[in-house]
Amino acid sequence: MTLVTTEAVVLHAFDYMESSRIYRLLTRDRGLQSALAKGARRARARVGSSVDLFAQGEVQLYIKPGRDLHNMAAFDVTRSRTALVAVPGRFTAAAALAELVLRFMQEDPVGGATIFETIVRGLDTIGAAAAPAVREAGLAAAWSLVAELGFAPEVERCSSCHSPLDAQAAAAFSCPAGGVLCERCARTGAVKRMLPPRAREALVRWVAGGRAAIPDDGDARAHQRLLREFVAEHLTESRELRAFAAWESGAI
Repeated sequence: MTLVTTEAVVLHAFDYMESSRIYRLLTRDRGLQSALAKGARRARARVGSSVDLFAQGEVQLYIKPGRDLHNMAAFDVTRSRTALVAVPGRFTAAAALAELVLRFMQEDPVGGATIFETIVRGLDTIGAAAAPAVREAGLAAAWSLVAELGFAPEVERCSSCHSPLDAQAAAAFSCPAGGVLCERCARTGAVKRMLPPRAREALVRWVAGGRAAIPDDGDARAHQRLLREFVAEHLTESRELRAFAAWESGAI
């Protein structure tokens, strides 16, 4: 058993037995890890109530090879991210980001530090967004994370024949095909929806880690549906994306 110290963000937490808690952590050095904090719910526990969802800090884990659940020795919180509950929509957008990592990322992956930085940046962006910009901030963070996880959509070339597409024209978008299709390929492809030029431009910016203005709430919801459909298409299991559903419904 080895004591490992690394930076981590809490993506999920639930009570275990009478006084303990299990955390799902995204760590900078070891990808996703599950950790048991014994006695965390006791009044004077070293790992206590400050270690809440989306908290970030330095964690100490006793790692034992071959085990899926490790013991947590300590978690020193450096950022609590209470701002995520200060404005409606922030918390559910952050939960959708966490769900992406929990459903798609493997433990101890190559490039885990980059994904760690991407979700930290996304949580901070969402936490700083004013109410009218929360949905766009969540979309930008989610598409950037999708790109880092390795399955970004193709939005500038046909995802089937790879021919370049006119950036000023609408294009068919196919989740099974992995992105936009040219007119010829769209006739035989599984097309879900048409993307106007403005929507395509937004996707290009978000996938690259940038930001894009959304004209109105209706467009933002359409983008949320597209993101959910695209993510669901790439899942290997059929479990519902619950956090995505809550975010899309407008729940706080």
